[in-house]
Amino acid sequence: MRSASELSRRTTSVRRRLSALVTLLALAAAAGSASAGDLFVICNPGVTLQAGDVKDVFLGDKAFAGAVKLSPADNAAAQATFLEKVLKLDAGKYSGIWTKKSFRDGANPPPVKGTDAEMVAYVKQTPGACGYVGSTPAAGVTVIAKF
Repeated sequence: MRSASELSRRTTSVRRRLSALVTLLALAAAAGSASAGDLFVICNPGVTLQAGDVKDVFLGDKAFAGAVKLSPADNAAAQATFLEKVLKLDAGKYSGIWTKKSFRDGANPPPVKGTDAEMVAYVKQTPGACGYVGSTPAAGVTVIAKF
């Protein structure tokens, strides 16, 4: 059998190790979350928009930037973050807005791309395209805003 003092030392050692591990995990999470929640609104280089125009573009209230017809697209991988941070809406409300616009104005909701890579490819090849990604965008697109 082990003595009480030996068990006490082992328990203290385990507690210190666990405490150090928890501290390291907390620091890693804090460092990762500083950029993990970033969202970039990107547009085709031919589009000139201000950050304040983003909400209007994705709600269908702004269809042109100068002479360029805008073609916004949603990103399934980052949509929840975009709706929360930028539009301040939940998915049901956003869908409802576009349902009303479809019936009232004949407007179609933005197409949905599945990933950041698909979004970047769409924005690069489509004149007037705007979208959003959760990772730092590649060259060939214009970053309009970072949220």
